[in-house]
Amino acid sequence: MRRAPEWLTRWEYAHRGLHSSEVPENSLAAAKAAIAAGLGIECDIQRSSDGQAMVFHDWELDRLTAASGITEEHTRAALESLTLRSNGEPIPSIEAFLVCVSGAVPLLIEIKSKPDYDVEQSCKAVADAVRHYSGDFAVMSFDPRVSAWFHKEEPSVAAGLVMREDGYGYTQTQEAREAAFAEAEPDFLAYHVVALANPWVEELRKSGLPVLTWTVNSPDARAHALKFANALISEGEGLA
Repeated sequence: MRRAPEWLTRWEYAHRGLHSSEVPENSLAAAKAAIAAGLGIECDIQRSSDGQAMVFHDWELDRLTAASGITEEHTRAALESLTLRSNGEPIPSIEAFLVCVSGAVPLLIEIKSKPDYDVEQSCKAVADAVRHYSGDFAVMSFDPRVSAWFHKEEPSVAAGLVMREDGYGYTQTQEAREAAFAEAEPDFLAYHVVALANPWVEELRKSGLPVLTWTVNSPDARAHALKFANALISEGEGLA
């Protein structure tokens, strides 16, 4: 087991930045708000049609912008020309996001994937962007190929596996969870708070594997998460 960076579990992370009804998720404003609050930042990566890493959560544009259509079918320039609902900021590239944060707080960079998706291209786009970044960061994904890719191609980068157990995840069974873990060989887990406590996860945690948990969005979820995880990824009423 590789050793995760020491800073990883010393922070609480604002889920998609410190967002609100006025501050869009994954925006530069959400990053600035998290920094002001002394929180680390979790952000999401979608890939543009020309292979660039964009800080954006959804596979479709409709929920977060006034545009519609498939996110990955647009170029970086086209995505940067769109504005986020609430505050009119552009969709940021990972490079713009890194400049905004500039090492003030650590980043958890979640690379989005789905079945039959060429996620390695997203891994390379992120790796290229962060190569000369001097701040603390780690990557993570539901897709075990992400952690495996970074271990092989960028071994200095801490890489984690995100897991959930409900119908929306990839790992509904213990067999699937163990197979994903074996493929990923992650430096840490980011486990769905609803699925804790989990005896297998607790054993991994006791063995020294850091366990983060998401999305902590209520006082009850926070109290629960603090019992079973080393660090929290939180939003809204789940924040301290």
